[in-house]
Amino acid sequence: MGIICLATISCVSSKKYKALDKAYHETTGKATACDEQVRTLNATINELNIKNKALLDQLETTKKSHNQVLSALEDMSVVTGKQAESMRQSLQTLAEKDAYIGSLNKAIQRKDSLNLALVMNLKGSLNDINDQDVTIKVEKGVVYIELSDKLLFNSGQYQVSPAATLILGKIAKILNAHSDLDVMVEGHTDSLAFRKNVLVDNWDLSVKRATSVVRVLEKEYKINPVRITAAGRGSYLPLASNSTPEGRAKNRRTRIIILPQLDQFFKLLIAK
Repeated sequence: MGIICLATISCVSSKKYKALDKAYHETTGKATACDEQVRTLNATINELNIKNKALLDQLETTKKSHNQVLSALEDMSVVTGKQAESMRQSLQTLAEKDAYIGSLNKAIQRKDSLNLALVMNLKGSLNDINDQDVTIKVEKGVVYIELSDKLLFNSGQYQVSPAATLILGKIAKILNAHSDLDVMVEGHTDSLAFRKNVLVDNWDLSVKRATSVVRVLEKEYKINPVRITAAGRGSYLPLASNSTPEGRAKNRRTRIIILPQLDQFFKLLIAK
């Protein structure tokens, strides 16, 4: 009887043991699985933390870049504003200069057209005079009429000859038709020393010849004396060498200079 009881107790204990052992192993397995899951989760968390840090770093970099872009844009907006104002002023200046240059060009074109008309009229009026005694040309926008001394004066004299008075009358007719132009009369001589009566030298002779022509233009042909200037250049502006008779003959001359309307240019220049 006692043996049966021991066997029974022994059997029950073995079953419990097995059950407990099984439960233990199951619990251990679950714990291991939980540990594995925890490790997996930790690895995932670490990976997410790394990614999160990378994203945070990227976000910080983006913020910095954004701030730099904003700062640059702010700077650019200031610079662009200054540049825009500078460009506006430059364009305004260029427009003013273009208008100014346009005004000068128009004035020059008017002067050139007037000079062309003057030259054509003068040549038409003086076409019956020997070309060696009269020359009409335009240089640097100024009309020059060169008259030889033998056409106007007797040798060593400064009184205008009667024949020359008629020639000056033809020129005066053209000058009176353009009453807004000024006139300069220049006397020129050769380099040979000259002294006669009241005349001291070639300066004197050149000036006296110029004033004689001016008086004819004023008294005989009513050119306003306000428009006229008389000048003597002596022998100091020769056309040819004074070493030959031909050269000296060419240098003895009277030059009538028809001056352009300088006031229109001066007004433009003063305005600027």
